[in-house]
Amino acid sequence: MNHAVTTTVAADDNDNDNDGQHAFRSAARGRWHRLRANRLALLGLVVIVLALAVSAAAPWLAPHDPNVAEPQLRLAPPGAPGYWLGLDAQGRDIFSRLLWGGRRALLASIPPVVAAVLLSLALGLLAGYHRGRWPALIMRVIDILFAFPMVLLAIGLATALGPGIWAVALTIVFSATPYLTRVVYAGVRAERDKEYVEAARACGATTADVLLREILPNVATAAVVYGTTLAGGMIVFQAGLSFLGLGTQPPDADWGRMVAEGAQVLVLGAAHVATAPALVIVALALAFNWLGNGLRDVLDPRG
Repeated sequence: MNHAVTTTVAADDNDNDNDGQHAFRSAARGRWHRLRANRLALLGLVVIVLALAVSAAAPWLAPHDPNVAEPQLRLAPPGAPGYWLGLDAQGRDIFSRLLWGGRRALLASIPPVVAAVLLSLALGLLAGYHRGRWPALIMRVIDILFAFPMVLLAIGLATALGPGIWAVALTIVFSATPYLTRVVYAGVRAERDKEYVEAARACGATTADVLLREILPNVATAAVVYGTTLAGGMIVFQAGLSFLGLGTQPPDADWGRMVAEGAQVLVLGAAHVATAPALVIVALALAFNWLGNGLRDVLDPRG
C-alpha cells in the first residue's frame, strides 16, 4: 500500500515537472515568435551576431595583416585591386583593420556591460530590499558615481593603469553600474512589500530565497533590457575614448582610433578612411538599441 502511494506521488511530481517544462518551452517559443515579429529587433540581433562572428573569425577572414603598410598605395580609394574599402594614411588595409578592430571594440564594451548588470543586480537587490543605514550608504555611493564625469574617470584610470583596453573596460563598468543599479533598486522597492513576497516570508523563506527566487525574476528583465540598450551607447563611448587616445594604442586596430586617424586626412579628400569605421560604430550602436527595445516589448509587455 505504501509502495503504491509512493509511486503515485512520484508520478504526480513527474507530471508537475513535465507540465512546468512544457509551460517554460511554450513561453520561450511565444517570446521568440514575438521577437521575430519585431523586424527592427530581429535586424539588430542579426547585426550583433554577425559582428561577433566576423570579429571572432578575423584571423581567417582578414585578407591582409592589419598592421602591415603599403606606403606606395596610401589613401587608395575603395575598390582598389585587392583592397575592398581602400587603404588608410599609412597604406594599411581598412577592411582588415575593421575586422581586427571589432575584436577589441566588442571585448571592451560587451563584457563590461554584462559585469555591470550582474553587479547592479547584487547592489540593487541588497539596497532595495533591506532597510537601514548601509543600504542607504550604497545608494549614496551610487549617487556620487552618477555625478562623476565618465571622461574624467577614464582619464584617471588611464593614468593609473596606462591607456588601453583595461582602462576602458573598468571605466564602462563604473559608468554603467549607477544607471543599472537605479533601475534594479526601483524595481525591488516596488516588489518587496507585495503579497507574494509576504507569503514567501510567512512560509519561512530565508532572505536569500526571497531575493533570488521571488524578487530577482521580476526585476532582472528590466536590468537585461536596459543593459542591452546601454551596450549600444557604450560601443560609442568606447570608440570615443580610443578617439581621444585613452583606449587601444597604435598600431593595434580599433574603430575609434581608425576614426581619429581618418579625421586627420579629411582635408585630403580621403573621407573613406573615417567613414567606414564610423558607419560600423553607428550600425552596431543602433543594433543594440533596436534589440533592447524589442526585448522590452517581449519580456515586459506591460511596461
